[in-house]
Amino acid sequence: MTQWIAISKTEHAEQLYWPRDGYHFTKGQQVVPVVLAELGKLMPHYTLGFVKEQEAYVPVALIGLGQGNLYLHPEGKWLGSYVPAALRGYPFRLAKQEEQTVLCIDQEQLTDEPSAKPLFDEEGQLASSVAQTIEFLQKCEENRQLTAACVGKLATAGVIESWPLQIGRGEGQEPLQVNGLHRISEQALNALDAETLHGLRGGPLSLAYAQMLSTHQLSQLTQRAELLAKVAGAQDVPGNLDSVLDGADDDDELMFDFDS
Repeated sequence: MTQWIAISKTEHAEQLYWPRDGYHFTKGQQVVPVVLAELGKLMPHYTLGFVKEQEAYVPVALIGLGQGNLYLHPEGKWLGSYVPAALRGYPFRLAKQEEQTVLCIDQEQLTDEPSAKPLFDEEGQLASSVAQTIEFLQKCEENRQLTAACVGKLATAGVIESWPLQIGRGEGQEPLQVNGLHRISEQALNALDAETLHGLRGGPLSLAYAQMLSTHQLSQLTQRAELLAKVAGAQDVPGNLDSVLDGADDDDELMFDFDS
């Protein structure tokens, strides 16, 4: 399990770290949180749903079927043309600590190797690459809060329901029962009165329709599982599975301008 520690100028002034080099850290993930701003990028390649954390629903993209991340190449490359924003800030993240938001790093990425990157520059300021990551994470957090507000409106309107999802896994295999997911109830959405529906205009409705339309991508999960099961080794896995599954351009940089 990842151990996140807060970065301190006092304690880490001379500390070095390894930047993200691939996505090995996602190996065991089955879902990844997503935000409103990236819906257009996500929909062609991911099935979206919701998971419940405490009393709130969190929108997620499905990336596994129980046996690991189906978007992960054995060598750590992302097998897809778009990497969800929540993964691209690694090895950093923002976290609440004593009513403040602090920058944290995966402790395993700290090192004394001279070839690694410094956290701080010679003037004692965060290194430019770290500062760039903070800016990216802050934009992600701002949109996460907006997304949470939109999901809250959908929940209040009563249009989120449990999703008893079954996914086929190919010939000779029993369908996989996926538990813990939720979805938009099209029936409940269509039954809303005009006033309630008007209150969902904008972000909430965009998220609702994106989730419903994204279910057409469920076949991608099955296809990915079948393809990865057939290959004998990493060298046989296409570097971009979207070249096989209706691909697009690679996008895993620290960018948060989804209009471009």
